[in-house]
Order: sequence, then structure tokens, then C-alpha cells
Amino acid sequence: MKIVDIRAFPTSFPLPQGGPRLGIGQAIKRDAVMVKVITEDGIVGWGESHHGRAHTAIAKLIETTLRSLILGMDAFDTTGINARIYKYQLASHGMGAACAMAMSGIDMALWDAKGKALNLPLYKLLGGAARPVAAYAGGVALGYQDPAALIDEAAPHIEAGYRAVKLRVGDTVKDDVARMEAVRDAFGHGLAILTDANIGYSIDQVRQVMPEMDRLNIGWLEEPFPAHDHHLYAQARGYGATPLAAGENHFTRFEFTRVLEDGVITIWQPDLSKCGGITEALRIAGMASAFKIPVNPHSSMTGVNQAASIHFLAAIENAGYFEADISKANKFRDELGSTPWTIGADGNVLPNRTPGIGVEIDEAFLEAHPPIEGPGYV
Repeated sequence: MKIVDIRAFPTSFPLPQGGPRLGIGQAIKRDAVMVKVITEDGIVGWGESHHGRAHTAIAKLIETTLRSLILGMDAFDTTGINARIYKYQLASHGMGAACAMAMSGIDMALWDAKGKALNLPLYKLLGGAARPVAAYAGGVALGYQDPAALIDEAAPHIEAGYRAVKLRVGDTVKDDVARMEAVRDAFGHGLAILTDANIGYSIDQVRQVMPEMDRLNIGWLEEPFPAHDHHLYAQARGYGATPLAAGENHFTRFEFTRVLEDGVITIWQPDLSKCGGITEALRIAGMASAFKIPVNPHSSMTGVNQAASIHFLAAIENAGYFEADISKANKFRDELGSTPWTIGADGNVLPNRTPGIGVEIDEAFLEAHPPIEGPGYV
């Protein structure tokens, strides 16, 4: 089943004024890169490459360098395709994030095509089963509003079935603690509360906030610092018992090797659209499983990556949470393709049972939402 074409579609839509604010700034638009692989049999696979805040550049890399490297190869040979990209692009020019993101969408699309060719859902191809996967309410949501407004935003999701939520921290320690306290008081200890700082904390702020997180039984503190600040993560580990989480900005198993050696980050969060794809994510999960480290993949912009993440979690033994994007008006989740997942009353999601990833793409949506240049956060 030879690959006869690979296309990349950068796409965007603007957010209304006053959209979500995170530790990295005010969100003003959402970007994505969809990858389409076509085989000689006419089978089409779809994947998502994370936009990297440079979606047109990622798309160009896919359609030029990477396309020319693997065109004509067997679509079933995801291991060989990964190895070829590694040898001729990734390894020889440093462990570049752009290449890792670009190859991720290609790899995901290949797995989708393989499932369609064999008439099997992805979780079966990966050796899994249609087992329930615990989900938390996350995405670009539950941010820096007043505690009362935060409770109002969280309530319908908890009523829908979610038994875990992720709050945005990285504001001021005082305001972050007030929000965490309000959610704990409103919903009790039956709700798992996770937090994500989006690299918004200084080491001094972490020193102050970690004991408060311990007191409130917070499930994890995600990305208080940039991924490369290994010394800060090591220092922060001594400030409390709340686990440190990271991984969405660690690329390939080679960067996770450093995380493993440090022994500081004990919640791993590879993103299938960033880390090198499903093929690479399986290797990362395998490394983690040897040390009983749970894997909670970061979930990106579109329903394709979100659905693929559920298949992945249903196929690994050290599966953690699925990050369910509950952000308001996400066109990439709601309009780009068919329904990627549904939350159950028990707080779980199930992988799609149709062949491949199980999300059908509306190419008219891509035509109607061309890329918007410029930063996504200001």
C-alpha cells in the first residue's frame, strides 16, 4: 500500500475578544495543521500535526522535505518511515521541534489509513480493547476568572459526568489558591483537581504554592516552567508532595530519556501530534511503563488528535487520563469532523469503533478556514 501523496492543511479561526487567558497570555485565535495521506489503493488517512504557533511553516515542512523523503514507501511501514525521517532530518539537524510536530501528523495519518485498510479501529491495531478511559475536563478553559465564575463554568461539566477537572494556574499565587479552594469547597474531595501553569510560575511562586496544593490534595502541577528548565523542576520537587507533570513540550523518546533519568517529573504527558506521532508515543509509554509512570497525553486542537489519544490510552497498560477539550466554541472539535468522543455519566470515554481513528474530515471546512498568520497568544 504505497504512499502516493501527502498534503498539509494549515487552518485557523479567530476567538472573540475576551477569550481565555492563560499563563502564556491572552488567546486570540486557534490554529491547526491537518495532514492527509493518500495511498495507491485510494485509502485516505488523516492526522494532526501540532501547529507550534507556526502552522504555515509546519505545513510547508510536511509538503516539501518530509513528503519527498517518504513518498512511495509502504504506508504500513510506520517504523521504517519514522526511522527514515529520523536519519535524514531529525537526528542530523538536532532534535528539532518542527520536524517532530510535522512527522507526528504524517504518522497519525498513516495509522488511520492502516486501520481503514484492515477495517479495524486504531485501538485494535495497537493491541488494545474498547475499554473505558477516565477523562478530565480540560483544554483551553477553566482559567483566570473570579472563583464564583469558575465554579459556574465547572458545574455543568461535573454534572455531565466528569470526575476530574484541570484548572489554569500561573496567575498570582493568592488568586490561584483562592480558585483552587473555591472548587474544592464547592465540589468536595470526590472531584480530582489537576492544575496547569502553562510555564507561568517562577521558582519562588512554586515554593509558595506547593504547600497549598498539598493541603488541597491537588492531583498534579503541570508545566510550572519551560520544558528545558530541568534544574528548576528538580528544585521544585523539594517544595511539596504534589506530583510534577510535563511532556507536551518534550519531543521524541530521546527527550523523555532525560526526564526519566532526572526522576523528578512523575506524570508524563506526551502529545501524539507533537512527540513524533503514535509510533513514537508507544515507545515513550513503553519507557514509562518499566518504571510504573502513568501516561496522560496532552490533547491538542482537533478532534482527530483527541480521538487518537483515546485509542492510544485504550491500548497501553500505564494509561492515565484523557484530556477532554471542553473549551467553548472549538470549531476544530465540533465542525471540522465527525464526533471524536462523548463523555459518559461515569466520567469515562470510549474509543471510536469505526475503522482507523474514526473521525471523518470535512474538507470544505478547511477551505472555509484558511490560515491566519501571527501569534495565537498576546
